Amino acid sequence: MNSIVQRAEGGLLGLLVGDAVGVPYEFHRPNDLPPRSQIDLVPPEDFPRSYSHIAPGTWSDDGAQALCLLDSLLACGAWDLDDFARRILSWSRQGYLAVDRRVFDIGIQTGVALNRLASGVSAGEAGLRGERNNGNGSLMRTLPLALVHRGDDEELVGIAHAQSSVTHAHPRSQACCALYALWARYEMQEFDDAWAEAVGRLRGLYAAGSLHRQELEEQILPYAGGLSGSGYVVDCLQSARAACSEGDFGSVVRAAIAFGNDTDTTACVAGGIAGIRHGREGIPTGWIEGLRGRATWEPMIFRLRSFLGG
Repeated sequence: MNSIVQRAEGGLLGLLVGDAVGVPYEFHRPNDLPPRSQIDLVPPEDFPRSYSHIAPGTWSDDGAQALCLLDSLLACGAWDLDDFARRILSWSRQGYLAVDRRVFDIGIQTGVALNRLASGVSAGEAGLRGERNNGNGSLMRTLPLALVHRGDDEELVGIAHAQSSVTHAHPRSQACCALYALWARYEMQEFDDAWAEAVGRLRGLYAAGSLHRQELEEQILPYAGGLSGSGYVVDCLQSARAACSEGDFGSVVRAAIAFGNDTDTTACVAGGIAGIRHGREGIPTGWIEGLRGRATWEPMIFRLRSFLGG
């Protein structure tokens, strides 16, 4: 298996594992979490975990939507807006690519957009566009673009915008997805500072004075709102970036969860990057063994390997 395939496999597994480890801690404030060393796939017995009806090791809407995007890319061989929209709608309505076909934790903005989609609004128009509609629901599923897309950076950015627009159509959300996609792509290519490379490239692709460039320069890069692992797309991206400063996969995911609040998504976004860096072998064995939905994720990894020539 070549190194590109190993990094892609690590990224996908890292995303799913990060999501699953984060699920039981969601909505808790940082001070209410266990000590970082005790954050695990199965929380301490006395911890009042979120979604107590959901078995530990289960990915949430984050992982399911990312799998929908990957499934669409692999099935079509290229980006297809309507195909992706059909798959994500099938997830929300029938539990497609959800563990046990059980859907939980749909974000409010995503739910509204998917209801619009189900009512007949086109995929390109379904997403919410207001400034207060900048949740992290499209950022969390973006990673598969970086794993399999073979076009140039400009095309990757355009697709990142388009997939975001199905649910989150504001330029801020689109720009966060584009930056994350480039960051992950450059991690796949083993740049020494993939984040800095992504920032520089995105600046070059966005025209001066454009809405996306303004969002990048005024809202995303200089973000000073404080890192809190919230559902706000910029906070989520910057919190995940901070967590990725840790040296190994387990420490990255625990650092992401330690921010509290939207723990599954912060850990999903950070886990995807950490998985690319460290590969499958860098993910704790117990976390992979405890990841539920094996009948779904193992065939998906096989398809990913085949697509990449591994």
